[in-house]
Amino acid sequence: MLKRSIDVVGSVVGLVVLAPVLIVVAASIRFTMGAPVLFRQRRSGLNGDNFTFYKFRTMTGERDAEGKLLPDEKRLTWLGRFLRAASLDELPQLWNVLKGEMSLVGPRPLLPEYLPWYNEFQRRRHDVKPGITGWAQVNGRNALSWKEKFELDVWYVDNQSFRLDLKILWLTFLRVLCCDGISQPGHATMPEFRRTE
Repeated sequence: MLKRSIDVVGSVVGLVVLAPVLIVVAASIRFTMGAPVLFRQRRSGLNGDNFTFYKFRTMTGERDAEGKLLPDEKRLTWLGRFLRAASLDELPQLWNVLKGEMSLVGPRPLLPEYLPWYNEFQRRRHDVKPGITGWAQVNGRNALSWKEKFELDVWYVDNQSFRLDLKILWLTFLRVLCCDGISQPGHATMPEFRRTE
């Protein structure tokens, strides 16, 4: 109940205080990339239940001659790189938090198609709500391997507390200022999860 109360208050305050930032970012995306401004995708949350996940769009929809989307690094715009570096693309998830689908702190929500690939240990990351930020995000973010991410996610599940959440929120602020761990070397975004990892 305490965690949910903090999530509600935090998301409401965040949406109100950051409203000018949200408007500027949305207008910038609309002007440079056109519509839509938001990126919507199904993600897996608590107990593996799916929900619609929101982010600001950072990539174009450019396709090759065969109609296939171009690689992420070719579709990621200069504005998108900035939004990712500053984590501003994640701000719409405050709405997911307010709706109760996410928490301010928890393992990052992943794609539903990954669910059948998890082993028993990895699946435990779904014992809590996913978060805007989490233990893996402040300990390497996307620079981590999938194995390392899952280990940190499950560690959080086993050790979650109000004090730990406050620590993670503070460390997130510091990581955003330093723009640490945005991506792995040689990748514009996080590589897809493979069941063999």
